[in-house]
Amino acid sequence: MNEAHVPGAPRPFQGRGIVVGVDGSDQSMCALVWAAHEAERRQTPLHVVTAYTVPVFAASSMDAGYATVDDSVIREGAQAVLDQAIGKIAGRHSLEIVPRVESGDAAGVLLELSEEAELMVVGSRGRGGFVGRLLGSVSSALPAHSKCPTVVVPLFCAPRLDEAGVSAPKPKGEPCPRAEEVEKVVVVGVDGSEQARMASLMAAEQAEARRLPLRVVCSLPPFTGSLAWMPTPVDRDALHAEIMVQLNAGKAWLQSHFPQLEISVELLDGPPVEVLIEESRRAELVVLGTRGRGGFAGMLLGSTSQGVLHHAKGPVLVVPDREDPRLADREKFGPMAA
Repeated sequence: MNEAHVPGAPRPFQGRGIVVGVDGSDQSMCALVWAAHEAERRQTPLHVVTAYTVPVFAASSMDAGYATVDDSVIREGAQAVLDQAIGKIAGRHSLEIVPRVESGDAAGVLLELSEEAELMVVGSRGRGGFVGRLLGSVSSALPAHSKCPTVVVPLFCAPRLDEAGVSAPKPKGEPCPRAEEVEKVVVVGVDGSEQARMASLMAAEQAEARRLPLRVVCSLPPFTGSLAWMPTPVDRDALHAEIMVQLNAGKAWLQSHFPQLEISVELLDGPPVEVLIEESRRAELVVLGTRGRGGFAGMLLGSTSQGVLHHAKGPVLVVPDREDPRLADREKFGPMAA
């Protein structure tokens, strides 16, 4: 992190807490409201961060090198954005709010903070300077490389955040369920991969902490002409039954680590992106791994997860790869995907 802070800049990051990126857009304000609720629920500090970069211009003469703009004006603008954002939640929550103006590339700032944070939160789009870039040219930078879990909050779900007197910006277009219409459940998408199992453990932790049931969902996409080369027809019923055996074995494994948690499993027909987007419409939280077999938790750098993150109707938590001793005993509970 750039240490050249001006007087009055925030104290060095001390670790833990939730970090939320803001840029003044409605999308980032929605993410801020969600992050404030989550920080209050966890009773952990909320670090509200905005970042700016100083433009560099080529000098008029070839031998004059480069000229940089005095960053004081730009920083003052960033500070104004931050102050306005914090004003939206100040006094509405019982939590510690830590404002931060950082100089540097938006994705790089967040990635570095993720090394010590317990959770990162961003909006799905922004003005293009901070949050907007996260799902633009460096769309996979934060979810794919963050050292801690990342939640992407779409503007669509703003109406569900209106409880507790917080007025989040309203999205245009199709109506979004309000708080009382949201199904009180945590959903995790699985595809048989190790990353999906890691996501399942995180989802179970989230469900248990929220005192909500956990729904484990897998998608069986429709067969296409790409399978025409197969020597024998695919028995969809047999495949369905085989996957259900694996899902139920995974449920038994999760239940052994979370004996008090209500867990259900579902195998749904349809393209993974479409199924998961529909799940996100009313679920309290949807959880994904960073990579997988190309289904639910797979391809964070490809079309599947891009589609989910761009079009989800509710908060999506992306779980980074990490070691967990609980993964070692999965095979004791039954068949796993080859």
